[in-house]
Amino acid sequence: MRAEQILPDHLNQVERNGTTIRKGTVAAFLANARVLVDRTEGEHARDEAEADLIAILPALRATGLFDVLEIRDPALRAWVEAH
Repeated sequence: MRAEQILPDHLNQVERNGTTIRKGTVAAFLANARVLVDRTEGEHARDEAEADLIAILPALRATGLFDVLEIRDPALRAWVEAH
């Protein structure tokens, strides 16, 4: 399956299982995850990353991302599982 079969170029979001999934959701997860695993990041940046991740976790779960891929960082994996 190609990306455009999931979300055509002319659409910015799709609904799956009652959850809106926007283009860029997985990329946003990766960017925020990098902030959380980087111990040099400040508290403010980490707080923002956590809030952003909490907001997109339902969309990531609706895609089935965590059914196929496992987060390598144990602390981040535990954090995602707890939320």
